[in-house]
Amino acid sequence: MSEHSTIEGTLRAAPDGRWAIVAARFNGRLVESLIEGAIDCLVRHGVGRNGITVARVPGAWELPLALDVLASRGDLTGMVALGVVIRGETPHFDYVSTVACRGVEEVSRRHGLPVGFGVLTCDTTEQARERAGGKAGNKGWEAAQAAIEMADLAPRLRGGAAGSIS
Repeated sequence: MSEHSTIEGTLRAAPDGRWAIVAARFNGRLVESLIEGAIDCLVRHGVGRNGITVARVPGAWELPLALDVLASRGDLTGMVALGVVIRGETPHFDYVSTVACRGVEEVSRRHGLPVGFGVLTCDTTEQARERAGGKAGNKGWEAAQAAIEMADLAPRLRGGAAGSIS
């Protein structure tokens, strides 16, 4: 068996880090639960409350543009995208979900900035409730947690001072 190195991020956020949560207003009650989960996760993992900004956009379609504008500032440690898209009777669900997903991924790669993806794409309101703090957990929390880990991991992958390869 050969030796190999492992590079991993941790769930430690720099207390002076700056984070943005970009949240859709559409399906607002559900999104509020996701926001609460994301903020709770960031704070519990070391981010100061004054280092968190919540930006509101009309819906999931608008998330990528707001994320891109914020990432362009160059002063953020990471971001979290939050929204809820519930399937209806028309193809609108597919268009909005696809744009949100691809747009968030594109912003993250273009700017080299971690963006936690907390956009729920559910068939029913009940499924969304379960994922916004119900029995399936809080996907806002999980998206923030992934962003924290990636913010710690990215410098390690680049060989930076934030961590070493072990």
